[in-house]
Amino acid sequence: MTNATHTAPAATLLDLADIQGGILRTYGDGFPKGRNFYLTVRDARKGRAFVEALRPRITTAARWKDPNRQEPLVRTHNPRVKDIVRAEGVPDYPGRVQLMKPKVTFNIGFTFMGLLALGVPTRTLRGMPDDFIDGMEARAALLGDDPFLDKRDAVWRDSKGNKRVHILLTLYAQQNPDGTACPELDAETDLIVALCKKSRSGVVLLDGVGPDNAKWQDLSAVMRQDGDNWWPTNKEHFGLSDGFGDPVFSGQFSGEAERVRVAGGGKLVFDPKKKAYEWQPLATGEFLLGYPDEAQEIPGAAMPIAFSRNGTFMAYRKLHEAVGTFHAYIDDQATRYAKVYQVPHQEAVDTIKAKMVGRWEDGVPLMIAPTYPAWQRFRAELDKARAEKDKAKLAEIALKFTNFIYASDPAGSKCPVTSHLRRANPRDTLGPTFADNGMSNDGSAIINRRRILRRGLPYGQYDADAPGDDGDHGIIFMAICTNLFRQFEFVQQQWMQYGLDFNAGSDTCPVIGNHAERDEPKLVIPVDAEVGKLPFICDRLPQLVEPRGGDYFFLPSMTALRMIGMGIIDPT
Repeated sequence: MTNATHTAPAATLLDLADIQGGILRTYGDGFPKGRNFYLTVRDARKGRAFVEALRPRITTAARWKDPNRQEPLVRTHNPRVKDIVRAEGVPDYPGRVQLMKPKVTFNIGFTFMGLLALGVPTRTLRGMPDDFIDGMEARAALLGDDPFLDKRDAVWRDSKGNKRVHILLTLYAQQNPDGTACPELDAETDLIVALCKKSRSGVVLLDGVGPDNAKWQDLSAVMRQDGDNWWPTNKEHFGLSDGFGDPVFSGQFSGEAERVRVAGGGKLVFDPKKKAYEWQPLATGEFLLGYPDEAQEIPGAAMPIAFSRNGTFMAYRKLHEAVGTFHAYIDDQATRYAKVYQVPHQEAVDTIKAKMVGRWEDGVPLMIAPTYPAWQRFRAELDKARAEKDKAKLAEIALKFTNFIYASDPAGSKCPVTSHLRRANPRDTLGPTFADNGMSNDGSAIINRRRILRRGLPYGQYDADAPGDDGDHGIIFMAICTNLFRQFEFVQQQWMQYGLDFNAGSDTCPVIGNHAERDEPKLVIPVDAEVGKLPFICDRLPQLVEPRGGDYFFLPSMTALRMIGMGIIDPT
């Protein structure tokens, strides 16, 4: 498999009004609150009526008109690549139709059993891929979830028979200045509850969420206080910045935004005329059904094709974070690291976190700032650009958060090859051959077929003065792709739960991997040979993240949703 031939990418024009909104865009810090609802269908006719009632409320990928959007380039946190586009006065999102930006976004997904319960024809359903038909619980051993099945929330542990999760509703909401969700979120919640009641047990809202068996999953970004106002951050509960480096595919952004975002987010292709590699958007078919993928094939899907086109699949996971254990372990390892390398304790703490993740706690990649002093210089440069409102400099800095490769660091002395970031997207590495400059385009071609869109929000809270493991806090993680087996499951099994592709034996991801004590889990932090010291080994890695439930969902297009709701699917 190779990408050695340069071909000019054809522009992809997407029907934005037919695609659910959460697929193409991250709702981001404009929607820092949310709720997820899990429902079961006990009567197909009433279930279809429920879907039809919700259909007009579904948020599509059509562009939003936001009369209040006057975002400056100088942001309160790290600049983002889309800020560059906005600073240049061009839209960062494709399409001409503009809808008013909603207070609450509303999206829907179905498990295989949910589609069956709603009366989708068997001839259509048998075209669905085996991984989706199996569902997440049946794939537990492959995903590394089997040790944690009994720890799942009741709604997932009991997801069978008349309590089987059939429908997932995901709502993201804007917030009030005091950090609470806007009132429209409660209004939409009341609507869902009322529709379930109206169905007379045809559709049932399942409880059993979290330790208190709540009726739905509440979500919230990790907030920071500034006076009387609360602002969302891009942190998760470990205190690490998240949300960088999502893949960019053809048709996802406007031309100008694509040009900026594709650097580091797309695929590397060799241009023989320029005799250089350049970034191009990934094939649309890797993320939306009905389009050619990276192999120039249309991914197999259910019939008729109108039922599949513009839809996709999603792996939905609730991941509990052991916050107390995380901080205690880092502090323990930092004590030893500080002694070995003769650095202050806080520098050791920050360094070990960065080596585990691949980025510093504010998201600056290790490939851009490999050492603590380099990170401090980067931050000083950023602060200076903000203070001077230097847009050109801020734009240059924003690109550094995503635009990098690993060719200069094959041994991982800058960014460990087994760090979470490098496992999730190895970029130009893992190829069988390398050019003189260290580039491996063959590796990129393989990796291009493993990319996933990442969505989600943190959930729960804990006592910041005494962070602990107990309670209900973590991340709702959603991986969107057209082939769950080839993309999500491969990354989860092969790259997160093994180390073979990284010459690291059975070492798993230091953050989300399984760390059974019998396996003596560890993270090797290589050092530059010129330093003249041995690698540092973080040993006895504890279990930091545990899955607490989830399933595989089909996210239909608006066309398919209408077919489902009206019961008019003709698979012939």
